[in-house]
Amino acid sequence: MEENTQDERLIILDTETTGINPREGHRIVEIGCVEMINRQLTGRSYHVYVKPMAHGMQMVMDQEVINIHGLTDDYLRDKPRFEQIGHEFVDFIKGARLVIHNAKFDVGFMDHEFAMMPGMPKTADICSVTDTLKVSKDEFGSPKTLDYLARFYKVDKLIDRTYHGALIDAQLLAFVYIEMTRKQATFNLNQGEGQGSDANAIRRVTNDRPKLKVLAATADELTEHENRLAIVNDKGASPLWLK
Repeated sequence: MEENTQDERLIILDTETTGINPREGHRIVEIGCVEMINRQLTGRSYHVYVKPMAHGMQMVMDQEVINIHGLTDDYLRDKPRFEQIGHEFVDFIKGARLVIHNAKFDVGFMDHEFAMMPGMPKTADICSVTDTLKVSKDEFGSPKTLDYLARFYKVDKLIDRTYHGALIDAQLLAFVYIEMTRKQATFNLNQGEGQGSDANAIRRVTNDRPKLKVLAATADELTEHENRLAIVNDKGASPLWLK
């Protein structure tokens, strides 16, 4: 995974579409993006539903597709066409690094939509891209679904995903990405002795220091601890040290 700089602007992005192949005329019907800086969500997002068009008329989606994202033809009927939102979408993502799960799919659809608008760039011209599907292959030995990663990193309960909406999936991917990149958040351990009075420098302790006093938990404290673990267990979770 590319190591991001501290103040790099990331856009976690997902789309929903009328099918799986833009070359067969399928179109984007939803775009969801959330912004992250310094591995922290900023609260800024971009979310829009799009009326899919073909030959000047609204496309009719297969029920199989509707079952996936929950967007019906009637719901999309009064939504803007892509050419009506394309420029504002580009303005939101340009200059950022996009974080997408299975980026080839989403970027393929984005570039297909951009190509139908005069003067629009390709995604690669305005953004760099990190594909978490490829990252998962590097981490786990084989590519993993977003659902798998959400369960693995224990963030699957943070988002209600009855339907796979673009904004919902982007929000979930943001939580997954934070966990995937947690090892990049490193402490400054390079400051040694004799490097001035930097408050972040490592302070060495002497070998003749007094031994630390060990305070054992009381019987009441142990009982409270067991009660707390029981509550955690009832919530369907378990402490990391018991895994």
